[in-house]
This record gives sequence, structure tokens and C-alpha cells, in this order.
Amino acid sequence: MTDQIVRGLARGGRVRFFVTKTTNAVEKARVIHDTYPAASAALGRVMSVAVIMGSTLKSDNEKIVTEIKSNGVLNHILVNADNAGNVRGLVSNPHAHQVNEATGKLDVGGIVGQGSLHVTYKSGNSATFSSQVELRTGEIGEDFAYYYAQSEQIPSALSVGVLVNEDLSIMSAGGILIQVLPEATEEDIVAIETVFSQLPPVSNIMIDKEAIDVATSLFEDSVILGSQDVQYYCGCNREQMLDVLRTLSSDDLTEIIEEDKGATLKCHYCNEEYHFEENELQSIINERS
Repeated sequence: MTDQIVRGLARGGRVRFFVTKTTNAVEKARVIHDTYPAASAALGRVMSVAVIMGSTLKSDNEKIVTEIKSNGVLNHILVNADNAGNVRGLVSNPHAHQVNEATGKLDVGGIVGQGSLHVTYKSGNSATFSSQVELRTGEIGEDFAYYYAQSEQIPSALSVGVLVNEDLSIMSAGGILIQVLPEATEEDIVAIETVFSQLPPVSNIMIDKEAIDVATSLFEDSVILGSQDVQYYCGCNREQMLDVLRTLSSDDLTEIIEEDKGATLKCHYCNEEYHFEENELQSIINERS
């Protein structure tokens, strides 16, 4: 089964839709961060939406940064995505876990709590657009649907889900977003509501179906505009880590040289470690003089 993002149009071009399968990417995130089921579900849901958002970016130099800050035990989720299907993410408390006693389902809203959702579009290192909305439920899907309605003024129907195996691995993950375009009619809105009312949980759909199959079955006249493979990809490198060291003062670098005889930096997205020798730290100091 392949992770993929599929884009398309329906209802005579008055409705657009996105379908993504992210099972393998979310599983890789789980392994990297050792997330427990509820934290896996929270991170996986945000990753799925970020993949969809990333697919709308026009330039290869752009990326989307989605961030949730809240008062729950899982109080920070950060996910980046681009238009090449690359996604990476992290959570503040990977062992956050809770089950809703009433439903028996993973209580994502319970571990997230109240807070805000931040979405930033970046070109290079500069932000081109940034918006923030209050969380509605902390369940992720409802929160991003509210974001689309408030910040981008696009009525949207969104379903995201993650299914976790008993051994904590990811059985399935993905998302479906359907949006009305400006020329949409009342009948188109009713058609979208009908599709979603008959839609099983997206996590169940993605167990044995590919994203392309789901996309073509949403509407009778679904037209596929494009697709892209999806993967968990960090993209960190030594030069980026060297730039982090360059943000330190010369006094701090000198102290590191004297006390630690070098520095080791760890990427929070993939856990890759980068070691820098004393002479490399000294070179940064020398550059300034």
C-alpha cells in the first residue's frame, strides 16, 4: 500500500477534493518519536491535513507549517509539509494517551485540550501568510475545518483519522477534504453533505484502499487532476545545524569548546545527531573576527 495525495474536481468543476493516505508516514513518525496511540492519532491527523495543504503550494520553495498550542497533556504539535509530498512532525509529549470512556475511542480532544491552531505559509525562510484560530474541539478535523471557514473563507468538509494496532503500530491513516468553489450551487453543497453522511471513518476506508480509488469513488463525475507520493522526510543536514550553532554568541561557543570539547546537535524531527569538533566551533568564532 502506497502513501499518496490525490487532487480532483467534481460536480462540473464546482467542487474540489483532496484524498490522502498517510499510513506509512504516520508509522515512521510513530517509530521515530515512540508515540502512544492517542498521541499517534493526534500527530497523524495533523500530518494528513498538512499533506493536503502542502499539495496546494505552487512553488517548490514553499512549505506549510501547522502548529497546535494548547493546555492539554499534549500541548504542542508541529508539522511541516511541501508540495512534493514530504511531511515531518513532532509532539511535545509522545507518551500522552487517553481513551474516551463513553465511546471507547482514542480521546484526542482530551489530550489536546483548549488552545489555538496556527497555519503559516513560508517561502524560503520568510512567512508569506500566517493565520490563527481557536481550537473548536481539539479533535483536529473540526479544528481545521473551522480554520478553512474562518481564515481562508472556504466552506470545507474534512475527515481525518488514524487507526492503531494492538502492538501500537499504525494500521491506517489518512484524510479527505472536500471544498466548494465560488460558483458552487446549493445542490452542490447538498451533494457534499450526502457524500460525507455516507462516508465510513476515513481510517477504516484506508485499511485496504488506495487514495486514488477513494478519490474516484467520491462523486460520479470525479476528475483526477494529479497525484503525488507521500513520505515522512525530514531533510535536515549538517549545514542547517551549523547555522543553529552560528546563532550562539562567541562566549557561549568558547564555553562549549572548553567544557565539552565539541558539540552534538540532535534533530527533533528525525533524531539524527550531528557532531561538531572543536575546530569547527572555533571557525565560527574566527569568522566573526
